[in-house]
This record gives sequence, structure tokens and C-alpha cells, in this order.
Amino acid sequence: MAATIELVFVHGIDPGLSRCGYCVIDAAARSPRVVAMGVFRTPPERPVAERLAELLVDFRSVLDEFPAGAVAIERVLFQTNVRTAMSVGQASGVLIAEAAGRGVPVVEYSPNEVKSAVAGHGSADKAQVQEMVRRLLGLSAPPRPADAADAAAIALTHVAMGALGRSVERAR
Repeated sequence: MAATIELVFVHGIDPGLSRCGYCVIDAAARSPRVVAMGVFRTPPERPVAERLAELLVDFRSVLDEFPAGAVAIERVLFQTNVRTAMSVGQASGVLIAEAAGRGVPVVEYSPNEVKSAVAGHGSADKAQVQEMVRRLLGLSAPPRPADAADAAAIALTHVAMGALGRSVERAR
């Protein structure tokens, strides 16, 4: 009987309504490897409901192509701009609900947890995080735009925390 190989992907999400970064990492490889990365964009002039629906369609297509063992998402923290915080919270909620509805474990990480896991300290700046993402994933250049790099850092945080095995265990 031939052995079957089960691919285990970690999806990192940097939530946002105008720009939502995503990164899919193959966590079963010897070292984490990017299989998809980018940014979902929605036009700001369209109604919020339509933009959330478009974001959901984009997220579903990535989940369909790369079945998730876990979704790691940046925790929404209060910002000084309440309007921005609301739209980020709405986008985050739609994505979390979709993953949970598929039975995929969802783990939230604070920005400081991500910076600590990837760069070694919670006060790392964007450039330091991007450079560490580049190194950890063996990329020739830091990922661009910043939303995609942040999503990669969130996925790497999940892998670094050793949470993947526990997430997959809970999902079975």
C-alpha cells in the first residue's frame, strides 16, 4: 500500500478591508516554504457589505486551493482611528468565521507576539520584521507589499510557537 502525503498549510492573515495580506506556508517541509502570498484588495468607494463579500470570495478561493491546517490572524487591537479599527474588525470577523465554519483552527496573535517570534523582540520595526521574514523563508528580497510580509510573519509565528501540531490535533 502506497503512503499518502497530507499537505499541511498554515494561512497567515493580516486583516484589512482595503488591503488584506495573506500568506500560505507549507509547514510540512523541512523549513517553512511559501506557496502563495499576496494582498486581497477591495475598492474603498464600494459599500462595506460588497467589499466584505468580495474579501470572503477571495479568501475562500485560497482556502480551496490550499486546505488549511490552521489560520493564524493578527488580533485586532484598538487603534486611534475608530473607523479603521471597525473595518479591520469586520474583515477579521468574516475571515475567522469562514475558517471556523470549515472546521479549521484559528489562532490570533498580537503584533508584539509576531514581532517577538519573528525578529526576537516586540519592539522590532517593519523593516526588521520584513528582513527576518526574508531570511526565514529563504526569499531573495523582503516580501512586498508590507501587508503580505506581515501575513508571512503571522504564519511564521504560528509555526514558531509550535502550535501547528496542536491545531491539527484539535481539528481531527
